[in-house]
Amino acid sequence: MVKLFRLSLRLMLSGVLLGSITPNQASAQDAAVAAPKAEQKVLLDNDKVRVVDNRFEPGTELENASRGYRVARALKGGTLIRIYANGKKETIEWKTGEVKYLEPSDPFKLRNVGKTEVVVYVVNLK
Repeated sequence: MVKLFRLSLRLMLSGVLLGSITPNQASAQDAAVAAPKAEQKVLLDNDKVRVVDNRFEPGTELENASRGYRVARALKGGTLIRIYANGKKETIEWKTGEVKYLEPSDPFKLRNVGKTEVVVYVVNLK
């Protein structure tokens, strides 16, 4: 009877330990998977400006980079989220045809959190 109790206890503890370890390992694996990259096409790059066409399919993102003064126009509107290095997040809504003047900013990633493609045409001043 004592042997049966000890065996049952060992099996329960093994199950609890395995159950608590497995979700943590899965979370670490999920965090290691990067979001797919948005398409960024440089249309013009000279000593004065850099003109870029950014295309964000749903779930895609642009890498972390600092950005200077720029003017952007949404060719296809939607919802993007800025993710700063410190973890702060900021939602950006774009309406098709909308133009924004953007000040220099700390490095951030841009991710399309909507269900449709977002296309933003950006002129970066140098």
